Amino acid sequence: MRKVGACLNKKEIAQNVLKSNGGIAKTTDFVAAGIKKYDVAALCKEGFIERIRRGVYQLPDNDQITEEQLLRELLPQGIVCVESALFHYGYSDFAPRAWSVAVPRTASRAVGNIEEFPIRAYYIQKEYLSIGKTVESFNGVMLPIYDRERTICDCFKYRTKLDNETFNKALNAYAADERKNLANLSVYAKKMKLYKKVMSVMEVLLNG
Repeated sequence: MRKVGACLNKKEIAQNVLKSNGGIAKTTDFVAAGIKKYDVAALCKEGFIERIRRGVYQLPDNDQITEEQLLRELLPQGIVCVESALFHYGYSDFAPRAWSVAVPRTASRAVGNIEEFPIRAYYIQKEYLSIGKTVESFNGVMLPIYDRERTICDCFKYRTKLDNETFNKALNAYAADERKNLANLSVYAKKMKLYKKVMSVMEVLLNG
């Protein structure tokens, strides 16, 4: 009976961990709550929890887990950027098939370990990583994202990765955006050594 009680206790703990994490949890979350790794594997084998990615679990038949929740759990250090940020701010009509995410260059292994999840990683130098970083809601999930000004600077930085239509639409949409902050755009552009490129184009758009 003691063995059954212990097993039930682990199930209760696992259920609480999943509940407190919005229905999705990593192995480290279970371990932090006192469940051993081999117990996590046993609960999975038993069918009490379901593995959805390497080291990431949910309760069986939970179809409510969103890509936003997965992104938050799989790559907590990631920052939504470029194409995904453009779409979020309404600067692009194109919904990217993969999430564009900025990560430190040291995160290549973490990105490589992510299975079957659409990510386009941008590896960012340490000194540029936090410029313009903010947090916004994506379908109710709070995710780190670069603000409007950093996103526009990234359009110039990754100009060769964007088609002309996307690039031009983004800049025109930003120029017309009442929430733009030109002072921040100037500061970011200087820090990222893009000042001349950014300002020469934006001055034409803003004065046109």
